[in-house]
Amino acid sequence: MGGTSRTRYDVVVVGGGHNGLTAAAYLARAGLSVAVLERLDHTGGAAVSAPAFPGRPTRLSRYAYLVSLLPDTIVSDLGLDIHLVSRSTSSYTPVLRDGTAGGLLVERPEGPATAASFRALTGSDREYAAWRAFYAEVGAFAEAVAPTLTEPLPTDRSIRELVPSDMWRALVEEPIGRVIEERFADDTVRGVVATDALIGTFASLNDESLIQNRCFLYHLIGNGTGEWRVPVGGMGAVTDALAAAAVDAGAELVTGAGVSAIRASADGAEVDYHDGTSTHTIEARHVLSNVAPWVLRILLGDGEDAASKPVGAQLKVNLLLDRLPRLKSGADPAVAFAGTLHLGEDYSRLEAAYAEAAGGALPDRLPGEVYCHSLTDRSILGDVPEGTHTLTYFGLHTPATLFSDPSVKEEALRRAIASLDEHLLDPISSVVARDESGEPCIEVKIPQDVEADLAMPGGHIFHGDLDWPWAPSRSDLSSPAARWGVQTDHSSVLLCGSGARRGGAVSGLGGHNVAQAILELS
Repeated sequence: MGGTSRTRYDVVVVGGGHNGLTAAAYLARAGLSVAVLERLDHTGGAAVSAPAFPGRPTRLSRYAYLVSLLPDTIVSDLGLDIHLVSRSTSSYTPVLRDGTAGGLLVERPEGPATAASFRALTGSDREYAAWRAFYAEVGAFAEAVAPTLTEPLPTDRSIRELVPSDMWRALVEEPIGRVIEERFADDTVRGVVATDALIGTFASLNDESLIQNRCFLYHLIGNGTGEWRVPVGGMGAVTDALAAAAVDAGAELVTGAGVSAIRASADGAEVDYHDGTSTHTIEARHVLSNVAPWVLRILLGDGEDAASKPVGAQLKVNLLLDRLPRLKSGADPAVAFAGTLHLGEDYSRLEAAYAEAAGGALPDRLPGEVYCHSLTDRSILGDVPEGTHTLTYFGLHTPATLFSDPSVKEEALRRAIASLDEHLLDPISSVVARDESGEPCIEVKIPQDVEADLAMPGGHIFHGDLDWPWAPSRSDLSSPAARWGVQTDHSSVLLCGSGARRGGAVSGLGGHNVAQAILELS
């Protein structure tokens, strides 16, 4: 808490999320004066760890929960003291077919058990061969794109020259649903592939807008591998390390400082912020926006435009369990829950759920996935009884528009739990822990909650639809801001958050890239 130490800075960052902290660390290390203004009483944005249940010490990653896109170069450049751990299981998908419980296991790394699981589910080795071939090609695509994320924007033409033409067509020119339907026959296998196109994105797999393709690409290109890792200590450990790097470099982090206006000019900008009791004005050569572009327009005086407001579409449920439940399939819970556990995510069910939600109804059978971070990182549990575990459910196709009636939130939770109980011998109600008041340790976040907690408009976790991580060939990239994909209509105001061209997820890319643009200008 407290105000800034001066009235003029080289750089003022609006928003203390992970990208803002990344930018501050880079720029302060380069000798610029930097102030970060954060409206909450802590930095970290969506990447925080905190106890969620009274009387329980376990620290949950309450919003963002895994790390993939954070480049190793940023970790190295800033000397971040973080430890990212691979999950022992990639995914497990419980299924019920003809009354028989089974499941599809994908190990990390894949081995004989994965091949046997594909064979048992599909009746042959064809689907696993198709799986391996597809992901080998996607991996080659990711290896080509990943190094460019921390460089000036490449053009689509330059990226296209680096990848096979058939994969460019499949991932960039045609809806991702087409290649999934072409390459795979089994409904469950198709669905497991498809889910990476839908995390945080509300779309049909055959949507001609291709927003699902862009989501798929971002989920598969991190560090050239696309592996989603667990940060030891929770997501807050990542942002704590970034905050420490920024402060050590000389940046000022000011919490409890809600920005109310930005007045931009050709040679700088003024920023108004309030500390709860009074309003202050500071000046900067450059203002970096770590808030959503929709919010930035309001701060710049353009007013609210309801028609362009982003719409988030996820249901987040955090749980604490006394023990992991047993599965009807007989799979070891310590294996099945160690990776991503897919629920109701057969390809046909994903498309049916989208159609229901697009029609204004909560999907009857909610698709979603579950993560148990405590199987990979026990440090988050604290002093708890043996067997205690966290569980996180992330539901798809639940847009904010469905929750205008508050009772829908309770029904969405009921359906999410039902989608898990369908595959369990032990219903969740029989294993969920209780807080100090005897209430179930279950926390539910709908898009409206994300907006209220984090000021993300519409609860959209990417601040809006993702864009391709390259520029169209005819783009004007003559300015540093354009070259790094961080420009706005005002030369003194640049994007540094998920709204930057290569934003989205916990990556630090928005912060890194805006810092490079500023350093080119300085």
